[in-house]
Amino acid sequence: MTRVQLTDTEWEFIVAVPGLAVVEVAAAYDETAFAVQDLIAAPCAVAPADRTTREPDAPGVRLRFFLDPQQDADT
Repeated sequence: MTRVQLTDTEWEFIVAVPGLAVVEVAAAYDETAFAVQDLIAAPCAVAPADRTTREPDAPGVRLRFFLDPQQDADT
């Protein structure tokens, strides 16, 4: 099990089989989606996204990226 501390919130990643996870962030603005990606990416190895997507006629943006919660960000 990998435990991640983000400011005063504790997140737990429980992974039965090591491997990549897909994270999708829904936010009102691009800046918010990228800020969430940065928070999650800090303690984990990630393949960060560089752009958001928008659904036609739907509010907000989506950002999808991949992370490996079993691997530190430095590796």
